[in-house]
Amino acid sequence: MRVSEFWRLMDDEFSPAYSRVLARDLVLAGVGGTTAAVALRAGFDPREIWLEVCQAQDVPPSRRLGRDVAPKQ
Repeated sequence: MRVSEFWRLMDDEFSPAYSRVLARDLVLAGVGGTTAAVALRAGFDPREIWLEVCQAQDVPPSRRLGRDVAPKQ
């Protein structure tokens, strides 16, 4: 997963404004006890961070892949 995909999933699930708050403030045990923003800068896998956010925020498994995006034509 690319960092841009991480942010798309965050924005789709939590809204652009709240996703930034979560990334800045929510401490995630699975990525060294740090926030998503710090973990991204430290080089953690964005997919691992996304799954940690999902677990911490009780995102149902059915929504962890994000919404379907129609291909551009």
